[in-house]
Amino acid sequence: MKPLRIALTKGRLEKDTVGVLEKIGLDCTQVREKGRRLILPVGNGEIEVVLAKAADVITYVENGVCDLGVVGKDTIMENGSHFFEILDLGFGRCRFALACRKGTDFFGGYKAKTVASKYPNVARQFFESRAMDVRIIKIEGSVELAPLLGLADGIVDIVETGTTLKENGLEVVETIAQISARLIANTASLKMRKREIEALAEKLENCIAKERENA
Repeated sequence: MKPLRIALTKGRLEKDTVGVLEKIGLDCTQVREKGRRLILPVGNGEIEVVLAKAADVITYVENGVCDLGVVGKDTIMENGSHFFEILDLGFGRCRFALACRKGTDFFGGYKAKTVASKYPNVARQFFESRAMDVRIIKIEGSVELAPLLGLADGIVDIVETGTTLKENGLEVVETIAQISARLIANTASLKMRKREIEALAEKLENCIAKERENA
């Protein structure tokens, strides 16, 4: 049988996932010594890891070229989900938040607001849930610049410690959603390879539960 193929988000989520896979007894030497390779065997070859950018992880899983994926909830919220989200892996924790210049009242006044974000869909859904008509501007780089330059009244962005916001004179107005890494599965794969996927998910879940108990 062909290996179970898992797309991992490059970077920190990749490293954290490899750490958990090793804790459940899978040899990840090839991934740790990957060089420039993007497709690598794990364990005894029963699993194959594909390294990709976050949004591409979703694309590969949705289109069935990867059975599973590890991606942040932020990417899922922004890009939609034509797949199954089967497990909260517990790492990569941060939050989506609305922030504005310190001392300003974002929700005050009658003037229509403008918000900058790398995540326009998340921002739009948040304000629609508040029945607020807000202009959304997509920013690719340092979104903190938008309020400082007068381009936007506020920003919707990922916040970990809040240090970057504070250093740029911004503050969190409201938390929109908590974020962490999720294990996702292709719809067809979950039917065709149900036993393998459920066995792996159970091992990961038990490992994560033990870590929480020992924390």
